Order: sequence, then C-alpha cells, then structure tokens
Amino acid sequence: MNVIHIALREIKIGFRNPWAYSFMALFTLFSLSLLLINAQSFMQGYSSSTASMLSLILYLLPLMTLLLGSFSLTSEKEEGSWQLLSTYPMSTASFLWGKYVGLTAVLITIVAFGYGISGVVGALIGHGLPTVTFGLFLAFSIGLILLFLAIALGIGTLSRNRWQALTIGVSVWFFAIIGWPTLLIAILGFLPYLWIKPALVALTILNPAEIVRLFVVIKLGGGSVLGPEYYTWVEWIQKTSGSLIFVGICTVWILLSIGLANLLWERGRSHG
Repeated sequence: MNVIHIALREIKIGFRNPWAYSFMALFTLFSLSLLLINAQSFMQGYSSSTASMLSLILYLLPLMTLLLGSFSLTSEKEEGSWQLLSTYPMSTASFLWGKYVGLTAVLITIVAFGYGISGVVGALIGHGLPTVTFGLFLAFSIGLILLFLAIALGIGTLSRNRWQALTIGVSVWFFAIIGWPTLLIAILGFLPYLWIKPALVALTILNPAEIVRLFVVIKLGGGSVLGPEYYTWVEWIQKTSGSLIFVGICTVWILLSIGLANLLWERGRSHG
C-alpha cells in the first residue's frame, strides 16, 4: 500500500509542478512538428521522415524524463519532505517504486496528450500517421520514459540539490544521445575485428536509448540501414519472440537501475 500512496502523492505533486505543464506544451508543439514532417513525406514504414521523427523524440524525451525524475527526488531532500516520510513505517524500496510509478503516470500523460493532439489534427487534415507507425512511436516514447526514469532516480539519489541533478542529468543525456555515436566509433576502432560484434552488443545494451531505437527502427522495417554489424539484432527482433526478449532486457535494466538507486539511498540514509 505504501507504493500506491507514494505514487498517488507523486501524481498530485507532478500535476502541480509548472515544469510538467511546460514540458506538456513543449511536447505537444513537438508532436505537431512531427506531424508536419510526416505530411510533407507520407510514407509507410521506415523512411527519412520517420527517421527524423525518431531522432527528434530521442533528443527531447530522455532529457525531459531525466530532469523531472531527478528533480522529484532532490526536492524531497531540499524541502525536508523525506525527513517526514522517513518517520513512517515505509521502506526505501517502497518510496522509490512509488516515485517511479507516479512519475511514469505523469510522463505518459504528457506524451499521450501530445500524441493525442497531433492524432486529432492529423485525422482532420488527412495526414495522420498509420496506426502501426503511430503505435510504434508511442511504444518508443514509453520505452524511453521507463528506462530513463529509472536512471533519473539514481541521479536524484546521488544529487544533493537540483543543480547537481541538472548537471549530472544533462551529462548523462549528452553521453547517451549526442556523444554516443562518436564514442562508439572511437572505442570499436581500437578493438580487433573479431571483438567488434560482441563489443557492439555489450555497449548497445549499456545504452537504453540505443536499445529502444534499434528495436523500433527494425520493427518499422529499417533494419537494412543499420549495417551488417547489427544483423544479429535484426534477426532476433524480427522473430515472434523478439518483442518478449526486448521487454525482458528493458525489465532487467529497470530493476537493476532502481535496485542500485535503492542501495545508494539506503547508504546515504545510514550515514545521515
């Protein structure tokens, strides 16, 4: 029950937070921009248009999730709310999972509102996304939220205030989204040829944004643009069991991230 209470409390706080409405307005504008991109080049499956849309979502949504998630935890420390909550018979795991569930509901509402507006406008002008493509974009967005929110809880646990959370969050976002291709090429360039594919698989699993991006690109039919190094990924994702394996990888990622956040929070709690 503690998880439910914390989640409901977080939903109330989330929708009172001006940051949430700022991001909602931004994501709605963003979704309408994606609709205009699609209207200029209406194509089924994976195309330059859908690639641009995926890239734009990949830039905005992880940053939005990292900031809202980490700020939620650091505000508890700065405002003294955690000291009050810690007097109740509630475990750290219940507190963090409640935060995770509540923030997930807030962020998915923001995304659903943006996509809903763009879907209505698209239907009115006759240039809406195909149902399958729309569903994959929604799955892409929810996957990014679930994975990066787990990371955000770790950032909020490590940070003492919002400024530290902002610095670490932007650094993680830059590393995972902007700098990832360059870092990947630099690292793989030093490895023997036979090590490249195993290293590529391991490094890809370490980056949640890359996992979700590859899954959606392949499901949209764009596996051929990824290159021969990703042939194994294309092969297993296209299988019937591919979606289940993908969900399993994401679940392990989330459990490990929140488990680490729990250990760090408990350590900080024991040290005062």
